[in-house]
Amino acid sequence: MQEIGTFQDKSRGNRDRLRKAERQKQILLELKLRPHVRISELAQRFNVSTETVRRDFDALAGDGLVSRAHGGASAPAQGHYPNLDERSVSRIEERERIGRRAAALIQDGETVMIDSGSTTLQLARALAFLDTRCTVITNSIPVAMTIGHGAAEVLLAPGAYLPAESALIGAETVEFLGRFNVDRCMIGASALSADGPSETVRGFAAVKRAMLQRATHRHLLVDSSKFGRKGFAHVGGPEALSSIVVDLAPEGELMAALAGAGVEVLVADPA
Repeated sequence: MQEIGTFQDKSRGNRDRLRKAERQKQILLELKLRPHVRISELAQRFNVSTETVRRDFDALAGDGLVSRAHGGASAPAQGHYPNLDERSVSRIEERERIGRRAAALIQDGETVMIDSGSTTLQLARALAFLDTRCTVITNSIPVAMTIGHGAAEVLLAPGAYLPAESALIGAETVEFLGRFNVDRCMIGASALSADGPSETVRGFAAVKRAMLQRATHRHLLVDSSKFGRKGFAHVGGPEALSSIVVDLAPEGELMAALAGAGVEVLVADPA
């Protein structure tokens, strides 16, 4: 009887998470149609308390998806950050080296989460070239298409489409990732400081955190131009990482923080 009760509790928890994910999805859709949404209005529409909507706003703001404003929220106002296409044509040699080094870590039969980004796209190309037989879960359409030409099985996460990144984001994406346990995750980042990786692209921080939570081995792929910088949304501390795959070894405060957290530094060999 106790086992049945436990099962019922889990079922209720799953339904609650789905309702929360749907509310947050609707909030993001609403902000595409108008610049500002109010807590009181959404609480009435969703038939929930204003405190529930406020917690939704706080969660979305923490992921860089909205900006909190008095009595509501608005779409985040951020300075220009290069989109996927723009980033993909810079530091190509460094990204290719990092991608090849990271691909060599993945073994036949493993399960891997790979997030969206210009460096992880180079990983996808290297993985397809190696024809590694693995299962890949990703929120990136280019990563899925690239790896899909090889021996890997690919699962593409659902979510809200972010055109500038050809990626899926949002509560539905995070909920989907939470269903799996994987051997590895391979993520990129806009910046890496002694406080850990951070992200500037809207919605990416939440996806990265979800992947880190579900993986046994957690790898950050980042080129040296991002060392010592901080992005808009914090992903996690250095202790959240197993290793970083880089073109050059970091120095000073950043290296000390990584060493203190037991993070392995894997430097990609020159081409």
